[in-house]
Amino acid sequence: MSNTQPSGWRKSRRSNSSANCVEVGAAPTRRVVGVRDSKQHGHGPVLKFAAPAWKAFLAAVRDGKTAL
Repeated sequence: MSNTQPSGWRKSRRSNSSANCVEVGAAPTRRVVGVRDSKQHGHGPVLKFAAPAWKAFLAAVRDGKTAL
């Protein structure tokens, strides 16, 4: 496995029973964070983000700076 492939997938605590679920995993180097749809059972696409970009996104969400 490459050091840039996310692993250790965790399901979002905000996931619900209506199948709107995401999983997040980090690469062993912790430089890449992956996001995927849990309904794909590991066979679907993975969005990859640089760790600093992911941290900035989470901070913006926590601060209410994102809009739908």
